[in-house]
Amino acid sequence: MLLGVMLATGMTVNADVKLGDVPDGSRSNFVHLIPMLAEPLPGKEPDQIHPGDEPVLPFSTKATCGACHSYDIISGGWHFNAIDPNVKPGRRGQPWILADPPSATQIPLSYRPWPGTFRPQQVGLTPMGFLQYFGRQLPGGGIGEMVDTSDNPEEVLRAGITGKLEINCLACHNISPGEDMGGASGYAIQVIIRGNYRWAATASSEFAYVTGTIKGLNDYDFRAPFVSGDTKLRPPAVEYYKDSFKHNDWARFDVSVEIPKQRCYFCHSNADVRDGPPRLAGRESGEAGKMEKWLADEDVHLTAGLKCMDCHRNGLPHDIICGYPAEPCDSNNFLAAVSSCQGCHTGRNNGPPLNGRFTAPVPKHIGLPKVHFDKLTCTACHSGPWPKETTIRTKTARAHALGVAGSNKSGDVLPHLTYPVFAKGQDGKIGVFKLFWPAFWASEANDNVTPLNLDTVKGATSKVITKSALSKVGDWPNLTEDDIAKVLTLLAQKVPAGSKPVYIASGKLFSLNDAGKIILAENPAANPYMWPIAHDIRPSAQSLGVRNCRDCHSVDSPFFFGNVSVDSPVKSAGKAQGMASFEGLNKTYEWCFAYSLIFRPWLKAVAILSSLVIAGVLLLYALKALGFVTKVVVGDDS
Repeated sequence: MLLGVMLATGMTVNADVKLGDVPDGSRSNFVHLIPMLAEPLPGKEPDQIHPGDEPVLPFSTKATCGACHSYDIISGGWHFNAIDPNVKPGRRGQPWILADPPSATQIPLSYRPWPGTFRPQQVGLTPMGFLQYFGRQLPGGGIGEMVDTSDNPEEVLRAGITGKLEINCLACHNISPGEDMGGASGYAIQVIIRGNYRWAATASSEFAYVTGTIKGLNDYDFRAPFVSGDTKLRPPAVEYYKDSFKHNDWARFDVSVEIPKQRCYFCHSNADVRDGPPRLAGRESGEAGKMEKWLADEDVHLTAGLKCMDCHRNGLPHDIICGYPAEPCDSNNFLAAVSSCQGCHTGRNNGPPLNGRFTAPVPKHIGLPKVHFDKLTCTACHSGPWPKETTIRTKTARAHALGVAGSNKSGDVLPHLTYPVFAKGQDGKIGVFKLFWPAFWASEANDNVTPLNLDTVKGATSKVITKSALSKVGDWPNLTEDDIAKVLTLLAQKVPAGSKPVYIASGKLFSLNDAGKIILAENPAANPYMWPIAHDIRPSAQSLGVRNCRDCHSVDSPFFFGNVSVDSPVKSAGKAQGMASFEGLNKTYEWCFAYSLIFRPWLKAVAILSSLVIAGVLLLYALKALGFVTKVVVGDDS
């Protein structure tokens, strides 16, 4: 209530700093009883929303939340600034993966210049096209507010109807269990199905319901979303629940700076596709059984009572800490240096001791040679599932729309992600990664590969890859080398002059020779895309090496000798690769070293016995020397 009173009376910190920009230090939660403000007309102040308005408008987070919090500063945060070329890209992370089974495509996209990714516009995705694929788990802002900057004039006009996808503050800060991000009429559906960008944040709130869609409305009638003369169309309409409006028609937003983990989980969940799902009560085993929540343990930090934001901290600029050791060089967040694994568990040698934050145990690593800290990241031993002979298929929220109504629950749906992969990272240390193998159609010139526009590709693949070849669950189509040759022939007239059509898959580049036959070649664009993971952290009792050295250094250890499956629509081309090749290690050397450990107990026994013999000999001669000295002292010459 205090916040609403201060807002109503116009109280601010100063002319440049807004009321909510600078906290007063209290750890209590402010009651956000404030007026809901609609998106203002150009050059106008935003109007307050009242229950009797006609039409009833959606509230604008930029206007409503921005009345007290500097929206422009917040919009520079990590979740929103991918489109800013001046922002350091940081460590390579999970890309957006465009997966399209009919064209046998899964390709990594990012607006950040991460090695191995491509810009969305390279495959023909405009801002609106990008939102249609991935806006379900974008918190707004960034590309969502650039829908009126498209090169397509029709989309610029369309943006006047859809509105911009503003930052949805409620996506993270709403602590109400009624926050609807993935429901049948919630945020995700409003964005990717209905195109209702202006209404998406309102639809996610617990006190409003949005019906209708902008699809089919006249692009040239900017009143169309609110007043439609065509009774067949159902333009978006907002229904605020009866108890939504309080005193002065203000609304109470149940928000907090202490973000609950469920808000993070909507975009950052993982689900492993397990073999041998359990039989579900009352029905046969199925795909859903493979990803039941009770089959997986939660991150040890969360089970200990920590919140995501305890480690991934940020202030008003929303510069979220990611938690990797080199982050202080990439981030302006001064807590980045003390928020990595080392920051909490080992602290630093100079200044006040910082180890033990949040009661974090200080690891002793008794008997662990120092070389491990030079060669391995903390996550290599402590993160992800315990390694097996072959990597595990997994799904993520952002790649597979987990949590969104109507998402494909099959474990075989594209994209196909696999882990844990132990590989050498950008920091030169071996860490644990998720991985997928790109597959896409492209043009190639001078070994430079550029993906083709997806619409162009579909025009060719639809003539070769028949519906009968497609999987019912969204898996790869059954693609042969003859099919690839036919598609490449069709694409030959679509590629730029001086280049040739190619297909990337199975870690190889497929192209046609002069005789029209498929040939394979190596190309960096065909390399698997990998990004390091930290979660889920296992307890120390389940870390690699906790039993003995042979957890890793044995001739059958998955850490060095596991297999990384090669995923591909070309069934004849996919062969597993050894883990050591990803680690940059010589498999033969590691095998010999591991084999030598078989004799390590014998070596210990021989060393101990040898030491005892040496000690016995030294003791014998020491006693003889003592006897000689004694005789000299007593003057006994005999």
